[in-house]
This record gives sequence, structure tokens and C-alpha cells, in this order.
Amino acid sequence: QVQLVESGGGLVQPGGSLRLSCTTSRFTLDYHAIGWFRQAPGKEREGVSCIGSRRGGTYYTDSVKGRFTISRDNAKNMVYLQMNSLKPEDTAVYYCAADPAPERNCGNPPRRYEFGYWGQGTQVTVSS
Repeated sequence: QVQLVESGGGLVQPGGSLRLSCTTSRFTLDYHAIGWFRQAPGKEREGVSCIGSRRGGTYYTDSVKGRFTISRDNAKNMVYLQMNSLKPEDTAVYYCAADPAPERNCGNPPRRYEFGYWGQGTQVTVSS
């Protein structure tokens, strides 16, 4: 079973920063659109950011624009989500996900059903 692995979550004060990482040993991430989703307690899982294959276009949900940045490190087969100026409402479990079909860009917004490979999630808590 293909699995992605996230890391980098934790507890941070409002205004702080975290960088989430996503990787897998099963395929080359650069060939696939990669999305970051989050789910807060009692809420639907929402698409936060996405990067298309081969450094394709990026997507950010309105609430994180200007604060979050998605990027790739192809040498390490990693996708990152740099999160700055964090707010309590960013508190959630964050998941990375991959579109199993190669050579595709992100939807606008990205939809859960487009992503067939998921990680286990990493908790991000923003609190003073």
C-alpha cells in the first residue's frame, strides 16, 4: 500500500512558524500533484495548498495566502509546506496527499477524491 509520510507538526505560539515535510519511498513525488489538506475537530477536511507536477502551478486557500508556501526538493523527494504567521484557527491535523495519475496540475480548489495516496497526518496546534 502506497503511503506518504508527513513530519514537522507540533505546538507553536500564535505568530510562529512551522515547516511540514512530506515524502515517500514508493515513487517520485515530482511526477505527481501533491496537496496539503487539514482537518480540525468537527470540521470537513479542506484543501490548504497544492503544487502541480514538474513544478506546475500552485494553489492556496484564501485563509493561508501570503502566510503558507508550498515547495519541492526533488533531490530529497520531499514536498514542504512552510507555515508562517500561524493563527489559532490553523490548528488541525495536516495531511499530505498525492494524485496517483502523473503529470497533472492541481484543481482549483483541489478535491479530496483526486488524491489517492495519503499520509497518516501530523498535528499542528497554535496556542499561547
